[in-house]
Amino acid sequence: MHDDYNDNEYKVKLGTWKKIISVIFKSKKRIFLLIMFSGILAFLDAMIPLLNRYAIDKFFIEGDYGTWPYFVAANLLLALGFGLAVWGFIDQAGIIEAETSFELRRQAFKNLQRLSFSYYDKTPHGWIMARMTSDARRLSLIISWGLVDLVWAFLSMIFILIVLYLTFFKLALIVTAILPIMFIVTYFFRKKILHQHRNARRYNSQLTAQYNEGFLGAKTTKSLSIEDSNYEEFEQTARSLKRSSIKAVVSSALFSSILLVLSYTAVATTMVQGSYYLLFFEALITIGTLQMFIAYTVNFFEPIMSLSRIVSDFQNAQASAERIISLIETEPEIKDSKEVEETYGTLFHDKFENWEELKGDIEFRDVSFFYKENEDILTEFNLTVKAGESVALVGHTGSGKTTIINLLSRFYEPTSGSILIDGKDYRDRSLHWLHKRLGYVLQSPHLFSTNVLENIRYGRLDASDEEVINAAKIVGVDDFVKHLDKGYFTHVGEGGNLLSVGQKQLISFARAVLADPRVLILDEATSSIDSESEEVIQRATETLLKDRTSFIVAHRLSTIINANKIIVLDMGKIIEMGTHEELLAKRGSYFELYRNQFFREKEHELETKTI
Repeated sequence: MHDDYNDNEYKVKLGTWKKIISVIFKSKKRIFLLIMFSGILAFLDAMIPLLNRYAIDKFFIEGDYGTWPYFVAANLLLALGFGLAVWGFIDQAGIIEAETSFELRRQAFKNLQRLSFSYYDKTPHGWIMARMTSDARRLSLIISWGLVDLVWAFLSMIFILIVLYLTFFKLALIVTAILPIMFIVTYFFRKKILHQHRNARRYNSQLTAQYNEGFLGAKTTKSLSIEDSNYEEFEQTARSLKRSSIKAVVSSALFSSILLVLSYTAVATTMVQGSYYLLFFEALITIGTLQMFIAYTVNFFEPIMSLSRIVSDFQNAQASAERIISLIETEPEIKDSKEVEETYGTLFHDKFENWEELKGDIEFRDVSFFYKENEDILTEFNLTVKAGESVALVGHTGSGKTTIINLLSRFYEPTSGSILIDGKDYRDRSLHWLHKRLGYVLQSPHLFSTNVLENIRYGRLDASDEEVINAAKIVGVDDFVKHLDKGYFTHVGEGGNLLSVGQKQLISFARAVLADPRVLILDEATSSIDSESEEVIQRATETLLKDRTSFIVAHRLSTIINANKIIVLDMGKIIEMGTHEELLAKRGSYFELYRNQFFREKEHELETKTI
């Protein structure tokens, strides 16, 4: 499980918000316009009680209607100003929300391309999906509209306090006196609400992961009849999410209620004290002024309430911000040194002019490796492969076959020892240099949600349609594509689910042909293929392996009889090595494996014929 999966480990860090602010302030012009329109709105809000004070004292108390047309005009201008300000901040906030969401997702996805294979081994897919979707959306939503409310609320309070103190400072002190109490209450609830939101987000990630596993593992669930168990686990997580969410809502509601009580305590105090001054000190205050103070006191605490909601929202945003920034800033476990980057470039900025050709000489020199400490997979492993040789790796599950392939591909690196390519430690060249020169055919190939032609083109993105189709013909893709409705432009479905396993594998072979790699890795590439498809692939493989260094992890031993070296592994050690004929003559482990598989295949053929 990913180290950051437990969100309760997080602490509030200014660095997190610095990163988020740098994303938001990429467009300084939009931020300026947002602040300007919010400021105009706050200023206009502060003008309404002043106009009403003038109307009460001038029109109703004095009975002077001489300035009535100007009063109407002022209100019309006020309405026009409100319309402009509201349109402006909605427009800018909406754009900032979209741009922030885009930028966060762009940076997160870009970093995902850099991260090592081990990251995906350890991190639940649901955790990553929640960061890229709900966290990015929630954060951009809260920040963009929260910024509007924050500017409006802060400036509204400033404008109101200025007018109050300039008008009658004794009543203004009532409003000011209540502020410290509100800040204390806000500080008390801040950590409580943040903790509860973090818990809710943690359970939400678990829930997303269970959704993902439920979709991807639907067939396994049905075949094992574990629907009840899956449902109980899901229900337990969903209940935990509900409890955490309710606690967060209750705390936020209690927080808002306390502020509301304090606000109206100030309003009541203003009314009582203002009435006292009006009745006994008429020279100090008028009815219009008292009405203005009451209106301002009510209006003053509306921004306060707004700020309390913003604080609550930003507590929630803090949790989302920490999580998505942690994804953006996660460093890959395997990365090139600064010296290598200076020579070969980076994943997104290659220096192709400095890239050497790869001949294909490979040496494992005293290589040791473990996934977990004290659980060694390889110990001082040695192997030399000359350019153009084909090497087959054979052994029971856990013997180290896949580990050797992962180390060669630099998905992982040796814990000690070194792997040399063309006589040079492969860590002295860039990851991208190596991966560009490797061809990798998986046991379960992944197809992208596009057509057949584009799926093959992933082998070499700059290939022409003719080159793609030629590669397809070499491995026999053309034989089944011509029967599809739209030929090479037929959509393969999500993950290639509209094609058979054999057809998907043939497409992955066509990719390898198109890529024309110097080193080719076949990781149990024919284990899921029917016998008819295997013959087609075997012929294509023979052509593909010619003059290339190749590593073949074999499930069917019949597919490796022509390999230059067959290596039999057990517990990370080489126990036998030689050609097919040499190993059969030894009558050792390979002989037993081959004989047992031969008898199983013959027995299966007889059963098939009987049926």
